[in-house]
Amino acid sequence: MEVPGLAHNLTSPLSPCEGMIKDLSLDTLQLCERDGSKSQDGSICEMEALPVPQNIKISNITCDSFKICWDMEAGSKERITHYFIDLNKKENKNSNKFKHKDVPTKLVAKAVPLPMTVRGHWFLSPRTEYTVAVQTASRQTDGDYSVSEWSEIIEFCTADYSTVHLNQLLEKAEVIAGRMLPFSVFYRNQNKEYFDHARDEQENRMLPSVKDNSGSHGSPISGKLEGIFFSCNTEFNTGKPAQDSPYGRHRFEVQADALFNPDTSLYFGDFYCMYTAYHYVILVLAPKGSRGDEFCKQRLPALDITNNRFLTCKQSEGDGGLVFHHAQDVILEVIYTEPVDLASGTVAEISGHQLMSLSTVNAKKDPSCKTCNISVGR
Repeated sequence: MEVPGLAHNLTSPLSPCEGMIKDLSLDTLQLCERDGSKSQDGSICEMEALPVPQNIKISNITCDSFKICWDMEAGSKERITHYFIDLNKKENKNSNKFKHKDVPTKLVAKAVPLPMTVRGHWFLSPRTEYTVAVQTASRQTDGDYSVSEWSEIIEFCTADYSTVHLNQLLEKAEVIAGRMLPFSVFYRNQNKEYFDHARDEQENRMLPSVKDNSGSHGSPISGKLEGIFFSCNTEFNTGKPAQDSPYGRHRFEVQADALFNPDTSLYFGDFYCMYTAYHYVILVLAPKGSRGDEFCKQRLPALDITNNRFLTCKQSEGDGGLVFHHAQDVILEVIYTEPVDLASGTVAEISGHQLMSLSTVNAKKDPSCKTCNISVGR
């Protein structure tokens, strides 16, 4: 979804990007109290009734902005000098008294032509439900405000990261990806019961399932894309997969070209960490023309399979066969979007340990990490 322009924007006085806002002067932006008709310093007062905003409409929703407009009586517009906007996460709308005062959910802007854009990654997060209400106000000569009643409360949900935001994540991931190491197999660890179920109940196939909510909160594939997670990282000293895994002691291995070849599309999905030094990159492999390919084509940055910083497939200069490399300094989580027949590879028990603490299932991204966060909602 295209991010609206800055014209008639509404932002917070705590914004780190104040200097970028050209249409509103800094003295038009304040915090205001939601409950009652009077702020803590007594600057809001009851005077002649002002029109209550009606038929509030929210549009052009992105992961960190939205447009808002409403209907008002035509004859009263010249009396309105400001708009008060009450914005809250839906689950916290009755808990404002517990919020820190530096969390800007009560906003004030000079009355500008509608619709106006509300933008700010410091108080809007992606994929989050919010409530919003509006009040009109008229600033008096003594600095007090005459205010209307609050409007009805409207609910809306912010959007996922766009490809613009994902490309920013991609660029940050490329910085730390490191050199490329050769590999020859994709592998997937699970418990014995998982593979028994695939044999007995799924016609000897591993089937795609909906991706969990691990990684960036704004990821457009979480809870939507269906696929099967694979790994491909190898140990530097052996060139082989590690013998430890957080996901189970039984491992399915398949030759890399069975999943990754010139007929496969490759997409960048996410970049995150879990309060540790390890960073993870999620990639998606989808056979060209498949349903997964069409899903990703509309939402994720596509990568050149022969030339990128994470996972490559090239023809050998010698025998013309395919050779594969993966990035050394990030942990790759590769999602394959189609069913995989167990007969295409082998299942065996690993000799190492099941390190549950390293599992990324529903892992929450560290919002404070400067390496893998961008300047939008986390």
